[in-house]
Amino acid sequence: MTAKGPLHYHVAGEGAPLLLLHGSGPGVSGWANFRGNLAAFSRHFTTYVLDMPGYGGSYSLTGNPFVETPPAVLDFLDGLGLESVPVVGNSFGGAMAARIAADHPGRVSRLVTIGGVGLALFSPSPAEGIKLLVDFVENPTRERLVTWMESMVYDPAVLTDEFIQLRWDAASDPTALADLRGLHNRQALAAMRHRRGDAADHVAALSRIEAPTLVTFGRDDRVTPMDSALVAMRLIAKCELHVFYDCGHWAMIERKDEFESVVLSFLLRDVP
Repeated sequence: MTAKGPLHYHVAGEGAPLLLLHGSGPGVSGWANFRGNLAAFSRHFTTYVLDMPGYGGSYSLTGNPFVETPPAVLDFLDGLGLESVPVVGNSFGGAMAARIAADHPGRVSRLVTIGGVGLALFSPSPAEGIKLLVDFVENPTRERLVTWMESMVYDPAVLTDEFIQLRWDAASDPTALADLRGLHNRQALAAMRHRRGDAADHVAALSRIEAPTLVTFGRDDRVTPMDSALVAMRLIAKCELHVFYDCGHWAMIERKDEFESVVLSFLLRDVP
């Protein structure tokens, strides 16, 4: 519980702490994003899977998610008495982790992002996946949810009936939809077409990240296109890049085994 409300999370494993931050989208939560990876990470870390404000079982946001989320994550760490932790973030979660690493360098010991960081250099904006997400928010049907989910992956075969139902059950909740509309709407799409205004801020933030960083991307990401990684790779001082072939925006799901192997190798490097 924080001063603004409850922050819901899952925890598993023993050892040094590790924080996993989910992305945005219909029916998303920490569990929906990372439930399949928890066993691998918890073998090495006390792994915390947080529902960020506006998602899962955590409190709803009242303002700009990009402004209010980083302080909420810091509140969570403070509540657990965690000073500095490695953070793995998918999409929006990766962007929030990168912002915390830039503004509070003592709080993030290592950073792993799955899409979500950098600036698209050659690809048009907004991307296909973001447009389909707004389509769903405006008219939330199961068919539009499936269409959006298909844009998240390279191979739709990974979208099992169970997985789709899990997301639909959560996405059709009125409170969840209201929270989602605060981040994904027509005004946000219009702003993404004119990124010049905030490009300098993104560049400056990336250049302030001191933590060793692993940027991962799916080669076929239709939400944050892979060319976005080039800016992050150049500007983050200690940055490595790994690209998964035949993979969309959800590398931790679609390329689960390879993702876990690559990320654990990075997180455990130089650990006694």
